[in-house]
Amino acid sequence: MISHRGTRLAMLLGGLLLFASAGSAGEKKFMHCSFFTPMAQAFEADWDEFYKATDELPGKIPGLSKVWAGKLRKPYIEREYGVCMEMDSAEAFRDYAEHPAHLEWVNIYSRVLKPVATQFDIIGR
Repeated sequence: MISHRGTRLAMLLGGLLLFASAGSAGEKKFMHCSFFTPMAQAFEADWDEFYKATDELPGKIPGLSKVWAGKLRKPYIEREYGVCMEMDSAEAFRDYAEHPAHLEWVNIYSRVLKPVATQFDIIGR
């Protein structure tokens, strides 16, 4: 049987969890997304290196907090893959574009994805 103290603790923890998850809605962050067409001649090792380099970007570039990358659920025009990057602000995006780790990443993704992409940015409210 759970004591009143245990029940209150469980309710408090549940409330904190709800509060924390609700706090992420409507964040004033910046999202940069690109949809790409894959290179026909890309090898599995190239894809592995691309995903590894993409996953490592948040630890290398200040202001870049999260990255999602993968195959689109359904193609957009001829684009089959996408990458979205959550950043602290539009200024962080500007800094990201000039960061050496971004330039290194571009060299890696150019082995698996064609250079032409459909891009869009979302400025959080």
